[in-house]
Amino acid sequence: MSYLHLQNLTVAYQKNIVLKKISCEIPDKKITVIMGPSGCGKTTLLKTLNRLIDLNEDARVQGNVSVDGEKIYSPKTDVLSLRKKIGFLSQRPCPLPMSIYENVAFGPKIHRLTENEIFDQIEKIHRHSFPAEIFIKSQKETLKKNEEMDFLVEYYLRLAGLWEEVATRLHEPASKLSVGQQQRLALARTLAVGPEVILADEPTSALDPVSTILIEKQFELLKSAFTIVVVTHILRQARRIADYILFLYSGGLIEYGPAKKILDSPTDKRTLAYISGEIS
Repeated sequence: MSYLHLQNLTVAYQKNIVLKKISCEIPDKKITVIMGPSGCGKTTLLKTLNRLIDLNEDARVQGNVSVDGEKIYSPKTDVLSLRKKIGFLSQRPCPLPMSIYENVAFGPKIHRLTENEIFDQIEKIHRHSFPAEIFIKSQKETLKKNEEMDFLVEYYLRLAGLWEEVATRLHEPASKLSVGQQQRLALARTLAVGPEVILADEPTSALDPVSTILIEKQFELLKSAFTIVVVTHILRQARRIADYILFLYSGGLIEYGPAKKILDSPTDKRTLAYISGEIS
């Protein structure tokens, strides 16, 4: 089952064509890794999937991207709603200049989620067999008035693998966290607005090995409920987390398919050269 469908997607910055007629289907509830040499268009492709590409005035997009059957480059598309549905995790975390708690609560407050919407959102995610300790079901019945936001903050910090490290300092500035913790906070902040897709642009490139493994572990957990698309230049990481791989070279889609097939038996010599380290 595909959730994201790309048809002849071409992107240019002024006269420089960066992506050339990309067509593929990205499956639902899987981790798809976009990889390829530097400058091949990986980040540009990622940004077309929730129209962050619009922020570059020089960018021109042709072709179609469909999300759950709807063309996102239609003039009728509500771009703010689209970006709520498709969250984006950047290479370097940028916590908001406020507390850890407020970083997670910010999105739901902006979108004015009601108590029922908060619980519906959490219960929808929890249906996908997450470990029991993540969902504090009994809390729903014992919450006092106006405590639903506390519940939401704790839930998403747990889901991002950060709760145990910050539970006693929720009201301290988020800027005091380590870079690895800030990236997991960014993940919690992304999850808190109820996306269906998570886009991650080299999310561990600025992290230490321990933090990298923690992020990868959370992605493995989250893929049962979310479609995840990750840009990485680290082949070892692709081997660890990818269900599918999309290999780009000079703006073209060279190979796309199950990760094991692409990594172990590539059909194109350019893919083989990249995997073997001949090109980077």
